[in-house]
Amino acid sequence: MPQGDKDKYTDKQKRKAEHIAEGYEKRGASEKEAKSHAWATVNKESGGGNKSGSGRGKKDNTKSSSRGGRKSQEGRSAADRSAAAKKGWETRRKNGKG
Repeated sequence: MPQGDKDKYTDKQKRKAEHIAEGYEKRGASEKEAKSHAWATVNKESGGGNKSGSGRGKKDNTKSSSRGGRKSQEGRSAADRSAAAKKGWETRRKNGKG
């Protein structure tokens, strides 16, 4: 199977990756980056492609999906988030990436 080939994934895994990628794109990620993150999430939850016989019947662990955008922002005040955003912007501007 060549790198990037998705033949070994179930239809459900493909739909899940598509849905996750849409969420990343809504939050401003490029299409390529969104797809990369989405497939990494699917692989983390389900252990990769499930169409071979041995992996069938295993339950998915959806903890990483349920965390979503709350991953690094939970428990931080609005002022803290704003300060972090300003610091990130200044770093990107300084490095010529913004």
